[in-house]
Amino acid sequence: MCGRYVFVPGEGFVNMINEQKRSSFEPENLKPNYNLAPMQTMPIFTAEGVVMMQWGLVPSWSKEFKPSFSSINARAETASEKPLYRTPFKKRRCLVPASGFYEWQARAGFKQPYLFTLNGRETFNFAGLYDIWYDKVGHEHYSYTILTTTPNDTMAGVHDRMPVILDADEEEDWLNPIETPADLQLLLDPYDGKMTKFEVSREVGNVKNNSEALLLPLNSK
Repeated sequence: MCGRYVFVPGEGFVNMINEQKRSSFEPENLKPNYNLAPMQTMPIFTAEGVVMMQWGLVPSWSKEFKPSFSSINARAETASEKPLYRTPFKKRRCLVPASGFYEWQARAGFKQPYLFTLNGRETFNFAGLYDIWYDKVGHEHYSYTILTTTPNDTMAGVHDRMPVILDADEEEDWLNPIETPADLQLLLDPYDGKMTKFEVSREVGNVKNNSEALLLPLNSK
């Protein structure tokens, strides 16, 4: 699964916003988040522009807007069929900007966190789905989930799932409303580009810890 990630709004993120002519989103006030956790609200790219959304998808048909840890991820292999994600997969696909992500490796008596980054890409995008929930007065509440797939070689040995990371030339296809389900499914394979991983401090396990020091390799301080 993908339960924590890093988002540093650098030049790549700003360039993506500038390329989306339909977006009026202003990134100036965004701050880096070095330990981004479920239920937090983040900027997400949709076909219509950038929207602030809460992490943990709430379906439009839910009785209340209550993001859940169980819906922070959706399996890429079955998302198009599951009632919770079926409509978002057809109509509400999104890009989740990130600068890296954490995963934990089970060891004797504890779990060791690793940080994963992409070589040459300071900002990249996970494939995501989103939905819109309307309250009694018609206000929109947006929430999202991150798709996961089987691990690539870098991820293998640490965890049996990884977030779907899209190549730059796949991002437009993922947002394209007329793409066929079969073509969309082809985009959801393990990332085949070069990645870097290293152990980091177990302090990342506490969401209250949120500093750039979390990105340092273990014992490098």
